[in-house]
Amino acid sequence: MSMILSASVIRVRDGLPLSASTDYDQGTGVQECRKYFKMLSRKLAQLPDRCTLKTGHYNINFISSLGVSYMMLCTENYPNVLAFSFLDELQKEFITTYNMMKTNTAVRPYCFIEFDNFIQRTKQRYNNPRSLSTKINLSDMQTEIKLRPPYQISMCDLGSANGVTSAFSVDYKGAGKISSAHQRLEPATLSGIVAFILSLLCGALNLIRGFHAIESLLQSDGEDFNYIVAFFLGTAACLYQCYLLVYYTSWRNVKSFLTLGLICLCNMYLYELRNLWQLFFHVTVGAFVTLQIWLRQAQGKAPDYDV
Repeated sequence: MSMILSASVIRVRDGLPLSASTDYDQGTGVQECRKYFKMLSRKLAQLPDRCTLKTGHYNINFISSLGVSYMMLCTENYPNVLAFSFLDELQKEFITTYNMMKTNTAVRPYCFIEFDNFIQRTKQRYNNPRSLSTKINLSDMQTEIKLRPPYQISMCDLGSANGVTSAFSVDYKGAGKISSAHQRLEPATLSGIVAFILSLLCGALNLIRGFHAIESLLQSDGEDFNYIVAFFLGTAACLYQCYLLVYYTSWRNVKSFLTLGLICLCNMYLYELRNLWQLFFHVTVGAFVTLQIWLRQAQGKAPDYDV
């Protein structure tokens, strides 16, 4: 009999379980599959936003969006279109019920366990396909799955179920390994956009002052050449902060703190040319942008597909 057995809601960045169904089957095969749930949870940030893992008589499907992953276990003959439509419903309801701030700041496992009520109701509906035919339109999901089928994760990619995992090397129609350079970041927030604009403004101010310093030097006004270097280094640091805010790179957080340090050093050297409020503004903006870089984490989505 084809059916959905269990479902979980998991935070992508650290694998923290936020909610889960509580009436799953206690059979040996299902218990073994739940070990794969935990293993996949630790790898979500490195995986695409739609995946399937086939484990013999059972399939694990999941989707990820806005830093949260929705995972389900079903029998191997359960239709793909129903599985991903089920996950899509969980995603829409969870996003409507809980804001991103709550999910990002959650520290306890299963702190949204009350969401299990919705999971149970939805699971019962999807385990009775006759009742679904008149309530949902599956044509859109069917088309989407045909155009963008889920990544197929093999058991050898995942490694053994005893906790010893091999490195993921997920291949998808020649797309190759998923590298950190292709990872997407969480959607930009209003504070992130403000930080980006302020960083550009500081960079522009440094650039203008740098050109004025060059002009003074050419007119032999006794301008120190090191001031010109400090202005242009400040400009480069601000622009690099903008880059880190928009794109994912390896050691991104470390780079952001080093860039903030460079901004502080440049402003310390320029204290004779700037008043206290100007110094405070530049350093505060640098610190604010660094905070936004740290808060905007990788979402773990795959590269765009050629469809």
